[in-house]
Amino acid sequence: MLGASLPMAEAIGGMAGVAAVGVLAAVAAHAAGRRAGRGSLEQRLAALAARLGVDLPEGGGVEPTLQQLEQVTDRAAETVAESSAEAIRLRRALDTLPQGVIVCDETGEVVFRNARAVGLMGGRHGDALAAQAVVDLLALAWQQGSAERTLDLYGPPRRTLAVRTQLLDDGRRTLGVAAVIDDVSERRRLEEIRRDFVANVSHELKTPMGALGLLAETLVAEEDPQVVRRLASRIQDEAFRVSRIIDDLLDLSRIEAEEAPPREPVPIGLVMAEALERVRAAAEQRAVKIEVEEPDPPVAVVAERRQLVSALYNLLENAVKYSYEGGLVRFSGTVHDGEVVFAVADQGIGIPARELERIFERFYRVEKGRSRQTGGTGLGLSIVRHVAANHQGRVEVESREGEGSTFRLVVPLESGSRRS
Repeated sequence: MLGASLPMAEAIGGMAGVAAVGVLAAVAAHAAGRRAGRGSLEQRLAALAARLGVDLPEGGGVEPTLQQLEQVTDRAAETVAESSAEAIRLRRALDTLPQGVIVCDETGEVVFRNARAVGLMGGRHGDALAAQAVVDLLALAWQQGSAERTLDLYGPPRRTLAVRTQLLDDGRRTLGVAAVIDDVSERRRLEEIRRDFVANVSHELKTPMGALGLLAETLVAEEDPQVVRRLASRIQDEAFRVSRIIDDLLDLSRIEAEEAPPREPVPIGLVMAEALERVRAAAEQRAVKIEVEEPDPPVAVVAERRQLVSALYNLLENAVKYSYEGGLVRFSGTVHDGEVVFAVADQGIGIPARELERIFERFYRVEKGRSRQTGGTGLGLSIVRHVAANHQGRVEVESREGEGSTFRLVVPLESGSRRS
């Protein structure tokens, strides 16, 4: 039995040897594969480090290399986050600009429009024309380096846009092109008003000054006492007219400069009485009766007293001048929904409907001949409009030609007003 078991043991031992060799071979193969894979991984990590500009020590191994790459990745992530935050801040800052900004990349594709540019380049016909003009100027900037153009869009509303485009580069290559769109409509309007104002002032002063010179020259050579008196009276009238123009110009200049005048509670009845006293002589001369209606009980409005009196006086003066002899003017002050409504109504010649939009312009007169006869300067209603604006109020007018006019100056009582 023992002899029989030896071959079996030898067979089992042989099989175990073969198995052991197989295991050793497998382990050796696995170890070799790992060494090969590790070498490949080290090569790939070295290539990646080179692309990132990281200097690796010789024979550093996988773990140190991974640690360095992780540090570089963290710094890169921080840089990207900071750049993203800066880009957001830049976008928000550009959105607050009153000008429209458009940026194109190096291929000519639009990569950014701020909020103002989106608003200016809307879908209306005039905006479509502006958008096409901007596209043309962007293309022109690619060729010339910069371009600019002023666009008049007749609306409505009428607008004027100034567009400037500029090529962007870093000194080595072109980065794109930017366009800046500036709405200069209000600036253009103010320039036109200023030019018209200077021209009108020159004309208004030149006419009476020329008349004064001519009358004085005639008076020097005149010996007839009656003619002398008549000429002297004319000189006095023209001098008074020049004085009125200068006074109204100074008044208007002061009111325009006082956009936020110091205010105090002023009884409505007081400003109405002051304005009425200033116009009383002109009303008596034309036998025009003025009926007054004050608020009951008395109320005080927070306002700049001189400006308010000036505005009411100009409304009353116009009502008296354009009333018929012996006519009636109603002057009232009422309180409604937290506002004071000063109303001046006459039964005079009225205003044509086509003129209503222009009567508040400086020096504008509906009837130039009548205004010159009555000594009007054409500045009164402009003063009223500025007083209303300075008090966050408004001025309204209703008129029918031949039936009279009603002007209303509306100003808020404000929270500081009180009953007196």
